[in-house]
Amino acid sequence: MTQKIRTRIAPSPTGFLHLGTARTALYSWAYARHFGGEFVLRIEDTDVARSTQDSVDQILESMRWLGLEYDEGPIYQMQRLDRYKAVVDQLMAEGKAYYCYSTPEELDAVREAKKARGEKALYDGRWRPAPGKTLPPVPAGVKPVVRFCNPQDGDVTWNDLVKGPITISNREIDDLIIVRTDGIPTYNFAVVVDDWDMQISHVFRGDEHINNTPWQINIFAALGAPLPLFGHCPVILGDDGQKLSKRRGAVSVTAYEEGGYLPEAMLNYLARLGWSHGDEELFTRAQLVEWFDGTHLNKSPAQWDPVKLLWVNAQYIKQADNTRLAGLVAQQLTRQGITLDASVVQTHLPQVCALLKDRCDTTVALATWAAKFYADVTPDAAELAQHVTDAVKPALQALAAKLATCTWDKASIAAAIKEVLAEVGLKMPQLAMPVRVLVLGTPQTPSVDAVLELLGREKVLARLGRA
Repeated sequence: MTQKIRTRIAPSPTGFLHLGTARTALYSWAYARHFGGEFVLRIEDTDVARSTQDSVDQILESMRWLGLEYDEGPIYQMQRLDRYKAVVDQLMAEGKAYYCYSTPEELDAVREAKKARGEKALYDGRWRPAPGKTLPPVPAGVKPVVRFCNPQDGDVTWNDLVKGPITISNREIDDLIIVRTDGIPTYNFAVVVDDWDMQISHVFRGDEHINNTPWQINIFAALGAPLPLFGHCPVILGDDGQKLSKRRGAVSVTAYEEGGYLPEAMLNYLARLGWSHGDEELFTRAQLVEWFDGTHLNKSPAQWDPVKLLWVNAQYIKQADNTRLAGLVAQQLTRQGITLDASVVQTHLPQVCALLKDRCDTTVALATWAAKFYADVTPDAAELAQHVTDAVKPALQALAAKLATCTWDKASIAAAIKEVLAEVGLKMPQLAMPVRVLVLGTPQTPSVDAVLELLGREKVLARLGRA
């Protein structure tokens, strides 16, 4: 490609960064990185009534957690109002935009009349200038909007990067409001000026924007601005088959961080939720960048599958560095009310994570297991009755006596257990399961000698003493 590749993500700070926008950000980022281009973060905050700083902060935190580093930004639209005004003035001077004084009540009446006649409820163009046309008198006290003179004939056609060729007739769309009565530009106008000024070459976004694209293409043409290539990705559907959105079922990206998911797992899952590279299910960020060239994007909606996401996360937890996991698990333990000394997090907790991570699909689950090593455990009464019977209690007492004096390492603990089994004539499960119930509160744990080694002699003897 000869043109510098520049992509962008432009969330609106009217709520959290949801999964669909995160996926679009990922595709935009990966495409720019694949071609050695640049990725821009723009905050589309012209919805003044609904935009909040909390939403901005959450968007920035989500991008940080996902590791989607941007080369420019964040750029805020509300800081660019002078630029939008200058472009509007240019369009007005060239006869490509005009003031419209129609009141909301008049527009509603026009729409209802057209619907009654079975017509598309488009603006009737009463304030659009034309040769020989006499405009209505300007009403007193009415603030006008500015409308764009959309072409009244012909078609808008573009070759969508995802959908292929798309054509929409100009007769299907009307004269777009590009500036509201308060002087704030509307989305479809501001986005064109932004993409033009920021030299955006490729726009990936959700396919709910397809109907906006003809307006935007026509505005690009009116400005004589270079047109970016558009790729409209199908929506993500929830379990109920309906679109995930801020208003329906979507969960914020940061909620998944708090829920114990790893960012690389989320990126992997999101990438596969609408794109594929052969049969590859698990891949690194570097592989994604290497493979993502804008092809192999699905044309059909993707189904959000929490079970599959958990599976992907579990694979990444198994592969994760234990020191890194310990830091994440320590944060989860803090949320559970368990605070560990820094030395424990640096030395002991990584060993606990290494022992337990193969059976956990989130860091929350891993922290729940790890908590048994740092907070007191109360075994379930039914488990105690089932496993810690009168018949096994002498063996437990004998094991406690040996563990009180043996060298405290995995091999010596294993040897002590074998000696007790030989002395009392029991098999490993008959002793190991009661030990597990007493020391960790569950009959199913990793290797019992490894568990006891990490738990420490003092806690092991105290917990066995409850038999």
